[in-house]
Parts: sequence; structure tokens; C-alpha cells
Amino acid sequence: MTPITASETAAARLKRNQTNAFFVSFIALGLAFSALGPTLPSLAGNTGSTLSQISILFTVQSLGLLAGNFLSGRLFDRRPAFPFLAAVVLTTAAMLALVPLMTSLAMLAGVLFIMGLAAGSIDVGGNTMLVWLHGNQAGPRMNALHFFFGVGALLAPIFVAQAIGLTGGVTVAYWLLALLVLPAAVLFLRLPSPAAPAHIAQARSERIPWLPVGLMIAAFFLFVGAEVSFGGWIYTYALTLGLVTVTGGGYLTSVFWGALTLGRLLTIPIADRVRPRYLLLADVLGGVASLALLLLLPGVSWAVWVAAFGFGLSMANVYPTLVLLGQRHLHLTATITSLFMVGGSIGSMVIPWLIGQRFESIGPQVTMMVLLVAVLLAGVDVAAFLWVTRSRR
Repeated sequence: MTPITASETAAARLKRNQTNAFFVSFIALGLAFSALGPTLPSLAGNTGSTLSQISILFTVQSLGLLAGNFLSGRLFDRRPAFPFLAAVVLTTAAMLALVPLMTSLAMLAGVLFIMGLAAGSIDVGGNTMLVWLHGNQAGPRMNALHFFFGVGALLAPIFVAQAIGLTGGVTVAYWLLALLVLPAAVLFLRLPSPAAPAHIAQARSERIPWLPVGLMIAAFFLFVGAEVSFGGWIYTYALTLGLVTVTGGGYLTSVFWGALTLGRLLTIPIADRVRPRYLLLADVLGGVASLALLLLLPGVSWAVWVAAFGFGLSMANVYPTLVLLGQRHLHLTATITSLFMVGGSIGSMVIPWLIGQRFESIGPQVTMMVLLVAVLLAGVDVAAFLWVTRSRR
């Protein structure tokens, strides 16, 4: 083996190990972020709160995520990423260990806010660094990254259920999750941080092109808001219309999230072969078709199952594909990527809230009306982004 070949092999091995570190960190992110829902009743008992009062934790965690998205971008542009990410993962583990020990709702909210901050930093770091590492070949890895988040999100409720079944409480569940996120910190500590490509390093000193960046922020706002809203409201929507039983509603929600994770897995091999704009076109068409089915057949039980699977499959690759589209047409600094994530975080709070404000006064169908408008506007927004940046690529 020549010295040049050996050097290339070492560089490829390092890049692969760095990529794997992000995959492990996103499993940890999924484990940490999806643990709250199944443990809410137990945490309400620990803090002497009602379910109505403790539901504020979802908002607090989302606000932490938003703050983490916003604050971490500039840091990644100015400091080596991996030491910071190791600290963030260790913070996540510590907060997970503290959650079941909190006896005050205010203290628990503080812990969840810090966890949200950490999650937002991991989110920006993974999405930014994979693009820096792999450039135009980032497509399959980006979809794999978000697939691994889905794996963590699916595993957390299983671990929680098993721990509660064995011990009768959530303490062991949270301590187990804290241990499971630690390997990501070990990987970040053992590896050197990825360096930004030359064009990214130069772009850091340039002004942010606010028109295309603003359009991409809006796309994240609409798409992520629609995805989170469907997953959050489909249970209540179907149950209110009498389309499912209480048990069936739980399975229906699982069908949506399962389809989302399956779609990310299926997209891994094709993300390198199909341009992001065509993937997003297919996502918009699939999302519109699924929502239109529910609007045209509101009282048909099979339609809600088909729509849940179809919408989950359609939204599966939207998040990573938007990042890839931004990478093709913009110099994607960590600061710009963090702004994209901020748009998604705000959408995940605003659009579900908007549906909630009109659900009782207008009826369950307002859910699908709002989501249909959001998906259509997202499609128009992406088209506008492509038109504005047509001279860039």
C-alpha cells in the first residue's frame, strides 16, 4: 500500500467513525426526547401535579429545543464541535437521571428545559456536520441520521414500559435511558471534530442571504408543524369522529410514526439517486393525497388508517431532504442550519396550537383543513426557494 493510499484509507475510516458518532447521538436524542409522554402520569404523581398542569412540560421542552437550535449554530461555527457535543450528551444523561427525582413541577420544568437545550444542540450539530463531512453525497447519511432518531423514539417507550412493569415506577426507566445515551459522549470524546469545508469557512464572514434563508425557514415551519400536528392530533381526531376505539387510537398513532420511520429507512438508498426537489414534490403530493382522503371520506374508518400510513410515509424524508436542498443552493454554515431548525421548532408549537384553538368550535375536520393548507403552502414555498436560488446551482 502506498503512503497516499494509506492516508486516504485513514481519512475514509475517520469520516466513517465521525458519521457513526452522529448516528449514535441521534439514537440517544430519540431515546431522550420520546421518554416524557409514557411517563407523564408517574411524573405528575411525583410532583403532586394534575395531568393538565404537568402538560406544560411539553411546551417547556420545546422552548428548550428552540433555544438550543438558535444558540448552538454560532458556537459550531466558531469552536470544535465534538468536545461541545460530548458535554451536551453528558448533560442529557445527567438530566435524564434527575427527572424521576424531582418533587417540584418547577424544578422538573427546569430539568426538561435543559434537556431541550441539549437536544437542540445535537440536532443542529448532526444536520450541519454530516453536510460538511459528505457534501453532495450526504443524502443517504442524512436520511439514515433521522432514521436512527426514529429508532431511539420507538425504543424509549418499550424500555419505559418494561421498567415500569418490573419496578412499578419510572426511576429505573430514566436511569436506564441515561446510561444508554452515554456511548455517544464516549465517541465524541475519542474523535477529532470535523472541519468545515473551505467555502463554508469563507461564507461565515459573508452576510446571510435572508430571502432564500427565510423561505427555507418557512418551509421547515410548515412541514415540521404539519408532521408534529398530525402525530399529535390524529388520535383525538379519529376518536372524536368515532372511527377508532381508545385502544385503536393508540395503534393508529403508532401506524403514523412507524410509517415515518419506515419511510426514512426506505429513502436511504434512493437519496443519492433522486434530487431533493423531486423527493419533496413526491412528499407534497403524497401528503395532499392523504389529507384529501380524510376530507373526502370523513366517516370511513379504513380511510383514517390509510391516511395515517400515507402521511407518515410522505413526511418521512422531508426534514433531511430540506437540509440537503439548502446545502445544494446555499453555503450551509452552522448558523444558517440552526435558523432552519428554529423554524421547525416554532412550527411544531404554533400549528398544533392553532388546530387546538379551533378543534371544538369548528369540529375535528379543522385538523385536516389546517394541515392541507400547511402542506400546500410548503410546496409553494419550496418552489419559491428554487426560483430565488436558480442562479446558484
